[in-house]
Amino acid sequence: MPDISAVVFDLDGTLIDSAPDIRLCLNAVLADLGAPALTLPQVHSFIGNGAPHLVKLALAASDLDPALHASALAAFLALYDDAHVETVLYPHVIETLETLEAMGHRLGLCTNKPEGPTRFVLERFGLARFFDAVVAGDTLAQRKPDPAPLLHTLDMLGATRAVYVGDSDVDAETATRSAIPFVLFTEGYRKSPVEALDFAGKFNDFRLLPQIVSDLIG
Repeated sequence: MPDISAVVFDLDGTLIDSAPDIRLCLNAVLADLGAPALTLPQVHSFIGNGAPHLVKLALAASDLDPALHASALAAFLALYDDAHVETVLYPHVIETLETLEAMGHRLGLCTNKPEGPTRFVLERFGLARFFDAVVAGDTLAQRKPDPAPLLHTLDMLGATRAVYVGDSDVDAETATRSAIPFVLFTEGYRKSPVEALDFAGKFNDFRLLPQIVSDLIG
């Protein structure tokens, strides 16, 4: 078996700051239901476990009937499929992906974001060309922190050595359950203090990531 190293990334809160667009779409749905707008910190706290869970938390925070979940989720997804008004890349993402690629690592994406908006945002920001494997929140029956999506990504890449780069509690648990090193981007949407998470490395500037990866997997 060839020795293949891989770096797999989360998307929201790791490569892109998408919370403002998620908030816009959620608040549009809630407004139609007569509920007040959510704040950005509230939305940050809801992100990480996929769109169904996001909408469930938004309804609960707005004291709306949980029976509205299916219709609210459909309305949210329809709006969010190509939402990009306020989404931005974190600084130095592109150059860092280029560096990791030049180092010989295969790159993958493992996100709980649905595939439609995932593919859209990858094309929108010129990221699609970097990833040899993309596993989204609806690719499998399971979502992170279940290890299945990350392990599937690694299988697609043929990786024998890998790290997972993410920003959240969910990402840290996913990496632990997949038995691969986790590298924490500290500027994302985590709910716990940095010191409460299990990680092999951490960074607040993408320019630091290639050296961390090199230290962990060569």
